Parts: sequence; C-alpha cells; structure tokens
Amino acid sequence: TMALCLKQVFNKDKTFRPRKKFEPGTQRFELYKKAQASLKSGLDLKAVVQLPPGESINDWIAVHVVDFFNRINLIYGTMSEYCTERSCPIMSGGLKYEYRWQDDSKYKKPTKLSAPQYMCMLMDWIEMLINNEDIFPTRIGVPFPKQFQQVCTKILTRLFRVFVHVYIHHFDSIINMGAEAHVNTCYKHFYYFIREFSLIDHRELEPLVRIPQGWGCA
Repeated sequence: TMALCLKQVFNKDKTFRPRKKFEPGTQRFELYKKAQASLKSGLDLKAVVQLPPGESINDWIAVHVVDFFNRINLIYGTMSEYCTERSCPIMSGGLKYEYRWQDDSKYKKPTKLSAPQYMCMLMDWIEMLINNEDIFPTRIGVPFPKQFQQVCTKILTRLFRVFVHVYIHHFDSIINMGAEAHVNTCYKHFYYFIREFSLIDHRELEPLVRIPQGWGCA
C-alpha cells in the first residue's frame, strides 16, 4: 500500500511535525479508515476522492486536509536536509514563481523567506489550525464554522506550494532516494482531490502544469 511504501522510503523520525491522528470511535476516524481502504484497494484515484454517499462534505474535506498535511509533512521532513538556507534562499517554484509568507500575526505583509523558513512557518500555521476545535471540531454535534472550506482552501493552496518546491528544486534527491513513485502517487491523490471539490484556484496550479510526464498529472 502507499502508506506502507511511504514508511519504508521515508524516515518517519524526520517528520517535520508530529502527526495529527484521528480519535478511534469518532465519525472522522471511520471516514479516515474508509478513505484509506479505498486507497489500498488500488481503485482509480479519481474515484477514491469522491464523496461517499450520505457523508458530510466538510467531514470528508477535514479528513483529507489532515491526511495530506501528515503525508506532505513526512515527504518534506525527509527532504529537508537538501533544502537549506544556502540551497534555497527564496521559497520558490523555479524562476517564475516566488512565494511570500503572510500570517496576520508576525508577518502582516507578504514577506520574503527562505524555503526552510517558509516550510517551518507553514507547518506551524497548519498545525495550529487543525488543532483548533473552533475550526476543525472533533466533538459529535459541533458544527463546522461557516468559513471552514475557505480555511481549507488556504491550507491546501499552501501545501500545494510544497509540491511545487520539491518537484522543481529537489526532484533529483527524490529520485536518488527511490521515492519518486510514492511522491507522484501522493501528488496525484492531492491533485484529484482539490480538482474534485474545486478547492484551489487554477492559477495556483500553473507551476506544475508543464512538469515532465510521469511526475504528476496536469
């Protein structure tokens, strides 16, 4: 399975942040198990991401946002030794795309950061959001806030930038680790999910539209 392969290829001790887990016995945990079972069954990824009949779209999105955070966290955590202040002084996706950080607290204006700094800020920020019960409620009967999907769009848009940076600046390292098939599968799963629910503006996807065939899916 993909999850098992990821564990074999990537060193989970290098996970960038502690993995967020779903509590057994909760609806979210059951949905997570359903999503994982579909992934392991070898079904077409386009089918895997579709909302199961009778399930809440917000629960389905929440489960995937947390799962993608964990997976991308693991991928970047293993890559991080190759992504340094020296090698990546700007958080970018090639010469054409530069990503600046803004979080309305410490960085109130879009600010140039190195890729490692950006990744640290990003993972801290996502971890804070997914652990916030007002945004990602875990108790039964507690509704999602009205802005929930907007928040998820922002999280997924920024997580997409991790793929952009890793593919464009560190793909040789992925190949050397023998991890390209697993990163590609994770990217395709992510891509089909965001397209299924229109969660990222198509302009954000442009940096990976022309990636070599086999890297992902444009």
